[in-house]
Amino acid sequence: MIFTVYILFSASSNVYYKGFTTDIIIRLAKHLDGKSAYTSKSKDWVLVYTHEFENKSDALKEEKRLKKLNRLSIEKLILSKKV
Repeated sequence: MIFTVYILFSASSNVYYKGFTTDIIIRLAKHLDGKSAYTSKSKDWVLVYTHEFENKSDALKEEKRLKKLNRLSIEKLILSKKV
């Protein structure tokens, strides 16, 4: 099983969202359909970054690291590795 850490961006809210999943297509659809509490406020989420892991533990560690980054660091990361 592959675990994907991802970053979404909403232009209307000017916000980045970080998360992890085992199925990025289904997860993105849930964000766009308003089925995720935090992201339900916007409908224009775009996938801007992904990183895949072979084990859940590493993916969760990376998600936690991303959530601690400031906006400038997130944008540098996105520019360094496009989806």
